[in-house]
Amino acid sequence: AVVSTQSGHYGRGRVRFMIADKFIELQKAVGPTITKNHLVFHFTGLLKDVEAEVRASAANKIKDFCTNLPADIQEAVMMPNVLPAVKELVCDTNQHVKAALASVIMGLSPIMGKDNTIQHLLPLFLILLKDEHSDVRLNIISNLDSVNKVIGIHQLSQSLLPAIVELAEDPKWRVRLAIIEHMPLLAEQLGVEFFDEKLNSLCMSWLVDGVFAIRWAATSNLKKLVAIFGLEWAQNTVITKVLSMARDPNYLHRMTTLFAVNVLVDVCPPDVITKFMVPVISNLANDPVPNVRFNVAKTMAKIAPGIDATTIETQVKPCLTRLNEDDDSDVKWFAQEALIICH
Repeated sequence: AVVSTQSGHYGRGRVRFMIADKFIELQKAVGPTITKNHLVFHFTGLLKDVEAEVRASAANKIKDFCTNLPADIQEAVMMPNVLPAVKELVCDTNQHVKAALASVIMGLSPIMGKDNTIQHLLPLFLILLKDEHSDVRLNIISNLDSVNKVIGIHQLSQSLLPAIVELAEDPKWRVRLAIIEHMPLLAEQLGVEFFDEKLNSLCMSWLVDGVFAIRWAATSNLKKLVAIFGLEWAQNTVITKVLSMARDPNYLHRMTTLFAVNVLVDVCPPDVITKFMVPVISNLANDPVPNVRFNVAKTMAKIAPGIDATTIETQVKPCLTRLNEDDDSDVKWFAQEALIICH
């Protein structure tokens, strides 16, 4: 009787919130028969509550509520009762309600099975994946693995991947930036083979984006991706592409090479830095653009502490000495600072 009265619109919002917060404990206490006959109605009522705080609390319990239902009645309860409420929450006006839903909705896939996931849940995932709020999108991307296990990577790539690619190529740079920031997590969820086939070229394209914030975020991503996939992957996939940009006619792209090296040296061993990176950086010391040259000096200062003394004496110092005689005052200043570090 208490639940019947206070979980509806007549009870105080704070009381209904407390009921929503403790609903799973109540469900476990009363058992499956009372849950089926009485609690399902009141749980869906909480999901449709007038107070956003109540809806968010109830939304956060959807997965647990459905998991605790007896297997033989899960589908019969979920399809006509819970699923319609979930469809309404996907379009809720409150960000926190959608974020709460997005944190658990992927977990419904193992309960609903492959066919129901494809037919009913995937369209909802797509809506949340395109939500304007980053925490909603992040909660979807963070839980892709649970859906992948149910419907398989092929179905997942055909349904959700196009939406991710669409967002990654959005004309609004802030939308692109949001996807870039989630990409390492997405890579970890989907694995190296899928990433290389579907997303690697996209990550590389961000390095030559017209917006500096995108290029900068893309270089930061490289370090995280190497940490996930390993050095061998980096050598075969990333490092060669990044260093090839040093020959790009656009000086901004040549600078991106230097920015990328600055982050990659943190995850690359000295022999890789010495063999592949130092020669390319040294060549850029002759670049006609001062901004490139002083970034060469800054990059040498960054890598010097991690490489052997012979390389410093034979390659790094001669390069910095030339830059120390540069006509540009900024180039000269950064070269002097780098030489101090090398001594």
